[in-house]
Amino acid sequence: MTTRLPDRDEVLNAIRQAAETLGRPPSRAEFRSSSGMTEYQVLKHFLSWREAVRAAGLEPDSTNVPLDPAVLLQDWGEMVRRERRIPTRDQYRRAGNYSPGSFERKFGPWSNIPAQFKAFAQSLPEWADVVALIPVEVSRTTSPASQPPAYGSDQAPVDASQRHPKLDNRPTYGNPLNFRGLRHEPVNEEGVVFLFGMVARELGYLVEAIQAGYPDCEAKRQVDAGKWQRVRIEFEYESRSFRDHGHSPDGCDIIVCWRHNWQECPPHLEVVELSRIIKTLASEDE
Repeated sequence: MTTRLPDRDEVLNAIRQAAETLGRPPSRAEFRSSSGMTEYQVLKHFLSWREAVRAAGLEPDSTNVPLDPAVLLQDWGEMVRRERRIPTRDQYRRAGNYSPGSFERKFGPWSNIPAQFKAFAQSLPEWADVVALIPVEVSRTTSPASQPPAYGSDQAPVDASQRHPKLDNRPTYGNPLNFRGLRHEPVNEEGVVFLFGMVARELGYLVEAIQAGYPDCEAKRQVDAGKWQRVRIEFEYESRSFRDHGHSPDGCDIIVCWRHNWQECPPHLEVVELSRIIKTLASEDE
């Protein structure tokens, strides 16, 4: 079975059509809703959502303009008021009006936001209902120095040029990643499966089954508004392991891997390289 991804021109035309309907450049969420395309389908052709919007001849919303910290905190507080709970980073990313990265640049780690809001709202009685929803234990501020380095940070725990003897009977870890709940990069296929599970929904996949046999996964993904197709996925740490394991390309549609290093990969096999995608998901603004 083959599934066709939209080409570059189709993505650009969908962006322009959404902008014409809205009377302004669409947000990523508005684009997904109107076009049926996923973020992953856009990122196959462009390094970021902003680049795609500019390639369509439009100017993205000016989120690079410095935001008043009070504006950010008020928007976070409004979401807490609506939902009656403290949002996770991913929940706010999907439903808030600003990027979680904008908060983190102002206030440090996402876990700091409840305490920052509480300090902001302590003398503002109109926010008393929101303050009451903030648990006492999360009001403690966290020193940025105590946080692990963010994804893509140049701050490594040790000089990368240093090499030490490997100890026997000890686990090994990948490079620091700190992407949501995953502290280190995958070092094996199991890590790839776990990471894909974390982001499958954002990439537009609904996982139907995981199995021990080949292929590893059956999923569905949206190919048009209101239309989905089944796809067969094989997980590998490196894409060339698909060849080394002797898998038949006819039994699979997509290789999901951490590193794509199979230059002779058959053209009908789509490769989802998580190491590239995670960088975009970690840094891209809404």
